[in-house]
Parts: sequence; C-alpha cells; structure tokens
Amino acid sequence: MVSAFDVPANDLIRVAAEQLKKTSEIKAPAWAAYAKTGMHKEHPPAQTDWWFSRSAAVLLTVRKKGPIGVQKLRTKYGGRKNRGHKPERFYKGSGNILRKVFQQLEAAKLVQQVKVGIHKGRIVTPQGVSFLDKCAVSIYKKAEKKTAAPSPASPVPSPAKEQSS
Repeated sequence: MVSAFDVPANDLIRVAAEQLKKTSEIKAPAWAAYAKTGMHKEHPPAQTDWWFSRSAAVLLTVRKKGPIGVQKLRTKYGGRKNRGHKPERFYKGSGNILRKVFQQLEAAKLVQQVKVGIHKGRIVTPQGVSFLDKCAVSIYKKAEKKTAAPSPASPVPSPAKEQSS
C-alpha cells in the first residue's frame, strides 16, 4: 500500500494540485493574481495556478504535522526580507492566504478543525487521506512503468567499436 509518505513531496504536490483544479470548492480568489504570498516577497507568484499548488502543499503539511494552525504555517511559508543596506530579517508569510485555503479545504471536506488536548488546529479527514493516497498511487505507478519497461531504442555500442572509429 502506497501512501503520501512514500513518494517525493514535489511530485505529490504537483499531482494533487492538478486534482484540486478539478474540485469545485477550490478556486483562486480574484485578488490572487495581484497578491504577494508574504511581506518578505517583492512580487506576486509568477505561476498562474499557484493557488492550487499552495493548497496541495498545505494539505500535505497538515497530513504530516496535524493538528496545525495558521500561525505555524505562516512561519513555514515565511522568509528573509531584503531591507536594502540593513540586515535581512525573517518575516512570516501571509495568513489571509492560508485562512482562505483552509476554508476551501474544509468546504471540500479534506480537512477539519479539532482540539486534541491543548493542541488546536486542523487535521486531514479520512476523505483527505484517501485523496492524497490516490495521488501517491498514481505517482508510484508512473515511476514503476518507467523503471519496468526499458525502451529498446538502440543497442549499446561496445567500447571496442568506438575506439576504432
């Protein structure tokens, strides 16, 4: 059984973002084309579909570290701000983007709010775990096909033939 922990995170986020595009509850707001992802950034993201990639990354992070809240994710998505001649300093990422992503993931029933002892935050629902695992299985099958079927393009030349030419 392949899970979200068994495949590379970058591949999983890419595939999950493609699947989230098909979900009606996950939509980029109108202001997303103009918004920076944090105070430390100078420009908005260059990708047009960055909202879905961020949603998939948040879903994977909640799966790995849940229960987790907006403040911890702000720290994760923060970075160093270029302040001119002054030393660089760490600034947190945008909380508004993360709140909206959480609200959309909750509407899609992929995450839910819980309180576990003194820890309060969001965890992935069983439907969300299934979603991530299906994405992981598709990645695993593609990788398996690549390694299982070597292409018979051309035979490998022997070293003796290469030296004589």
